[in-house]
Amino acid sequence: MARGPDGAGGGTGVSLADQLFNPDSIGDLAREYSVLPGFDPDRFLGEVLPGLPGTPLLARLDLIADALERQLPRAFPAMAEVLEAAMPPELDPSLKDNDFGRFIHAVPGVLAVRHGLEDHRERALDLLHRATRRFSMEFYIRPFLNRWPDETFARLERWVEDDKYHVRRLVSEGTRPRLPWAANIRTDPERPLPLLDRLHADDTRYVTRSVANHLNDISKIVPGAVTSRLVQWAAEDRQTSKELGWITRHALRTAVKRGEPEALRLVGCDPDVAVAADLTVAAPSVRIGAALEFEVVLTAEAPVTAMVDYRIAFHRPSGRVAEKVFKIKTLKLEAKMDERVSARHLLKRNASTFTWHPGPHRLILQVNGIDRAEARFGVTD
Repeated sequence: MARGPDGAGGGTGVSLADQLFNPDSIGDLAREYSVLPGFDPDRFLGEVLPGLPGTPLLARLDLIADALERQLPRAFPAMAEVLEAAMPPELDPSLKDNDFGRFIHAVPGVLAVRHGLEDHRERALDLLHRATRRFSMEFYIRPFLNRWPDETFARLERWVEDDKYHVRRLVSEGTRPRLPWAANIRTDPERPLPLLDRLHADDTRYVTRSVANHLNDISKIVPGAVTSRLVQWAAEDRQTSKELGWITRHALRTAVKRGEPEALRLVGCDPDVAVAADLTVAAPSVRIGAALEFEVVLTAEAPVTAMVDYRIAFHRPSGRVAEKVFKIKTLKLEAKMDERVSARHLLKRNASTFTWHPGPHRLILQVNGIDRAEARFGVTD
């Protein structure tokens, strides 16, 4: 389900929108709201179901919210009260990861922003606090961060100690500078760091995964802030070494891919150790649809953990060169001992992220972020 709000998910051939919002899931939602006095589930279903086909995922939430609010009190405090009364049981507190909830339960967040953002901020934040224990409110806290940054951060300062880990995760996930699918926030990307200082030692992977993703976002904007924070956390020794190691590797994945020396050192790959590389491509040219095969012999001057990657410099008809980094493997190199590594790269026709064009290309081998060898090959169609 990683393709986006309007794409297919899970390899099923069924759109993610249809997986999440369909007659079965909307029927479940209608039954939940049937506990409210006077709520008409048939009317609700009659207004929602005909509008689902062809409607994008996030727009389906608006469609549901439109139909729902026509049967709710108009005043937001009363609306919030009945929304809370109809909420399903809280998510399982015994789970530790990937307990996201059901997308149909995002509707209270939509209505909190619509009707509570301007005139009922505190009541709306109360509603988000309750709702995020059923489905993450990471999309809906962001308008409050933009409209009421100081007041919302004051709430987050309290929520960071909440006994429900879904609430603690919201503190990190909702303040991420580059949250997928979500609206941008105008907050200084370093402002949430004191909150992450308190969350990185959480005992729930659902929380620490968010912290790591948050740091990876920041590394694209303020790289030095991430490496220094990770060094600080290691010195504090409040998290287990295994989990902090996982956080560090996950948080620095983009920085490592860029070959940033301090990031590489933190994940145990010293870029200063000399490594010789002899790179050979199997054939001078490769046709689109076939595979580029190559081999490299690595020799290190001293023992080192080697993160072996490669870049391809793609030919474009315009003459502009575009590059992309690909992973091979991480391995231990002993001093002055040859290590042979083979790899193949499929020149996929109609790839989703780039198009192969006939012409000269370059293959650049990286070890611990440093270019060590280069080879040229042609692409034919």
